Amino acid sequence: MHYTRLGRTGLKVSRIALGCMSYGDASTGLHRWTLDEEAAAPLFRQAVELGVTFWDTANVYQGGTSEEYVGRAITRFARREDIVLATKVSGKMHDGPGGSGLSRKAILEQVDASLRRLGTDYIDVYYVHRFDDETPVEETMTALDDLVRGGKVRYLGASSMGAWQFAKMQHAAALAGGTTFAAMEDQYNVLKREEERDMIPLCLDQGVGLTPYSPLAKGRAARPWGQQTARSSTDAVAKSFDREDADKPVVEAVQSIAENRGVPMAQVALAWVLSKPVVACPIVGATKPKHLDDAVAAIDVKLTDEEVATLEQPYTAQDNYWW
Repeated sequence: MHYTRLGRTGLKVSRIALGCMSYGDASTGLHRWTLDEEAAAPLFRQAVELGVTFWDTANVYQGGTSEEYVGRAITRFARREDIVLATKVSGKMHDGPGGSGLSRKAILEQVDASLRRLGTDYIDVYYVHRFDDETPVEETMTALDDLVRGGKVRYLGASSMGAWQFAKMQHAAALAGGTTFAAMEDQYNVLKREEERDMIPLCLDQGVGLTPYSPLAKGRAARPWGQQTARSSTDAVAKSFDREDADKPVVEAVQSIAENRGVPMAQVALAWVLSKPVVACPIVGATKPKHLDDAVAAIDVKLTDEEVATLEQPYTAQDNYWW
């Protein structure tokens, strides 16, 4: 495993992060394809053995059960001090005023709930999951800064929002002399590159590290065009991102390079993401051992300039997406 700094911070993170949305009680929450705790356990163990020490979850993943699985896995397979633990706030956990959003009440209530589920007394990277246009950014950033100063959180991150919204939140924190965001978790992969317009230049300018989710385009870039998996055939969220006419040439380019190199498509698609200087660690949602093996192997796949051009040339622009 290789390690790098998260943006301009001193925090060292593994170049591959474990995406824990894949783990949780399938009878609760948004997804029905997630792994239960028994099925997820070998993947947590494998992550530790491979040196994948950045683990990313969220309070809303499968009704909080993902956080519970993650917390118990850390106790079972690792030491808390060896794991960079990330979770998120803003999604709806209940109907009360503290059940969603980025108000002071919601942030303070939800961080304590996450800490209880995770079985820890601090979170390494605490992300705001989405922008809250009903709460003043000054209120949000002051509450988050209080968590850092109080020791419940070490670093702050944001996820999936407009660049202007991210800049507004950063500016509010800076004006108040508070803690700014160190990480941006957005969707970025060979099929989804709209972040290159504004968000990535902003992050490069401000020293914010990208921890992109869906680096394999929800698996679309990891298998030949037309192949289906249990997730791809049932996941309504994944299906909503499909653009057959636009995406097919890019997937075929990934396949061609992978065949020429004699490596799996997943390694080529991840190598492309890892080649971008702004990226600290792509978040890989592994449901099979091979997924983690390929992700770690991708670190050593160095694409040529010609291969990068081949992957990028077929891309066509699309509407922005913040989820």
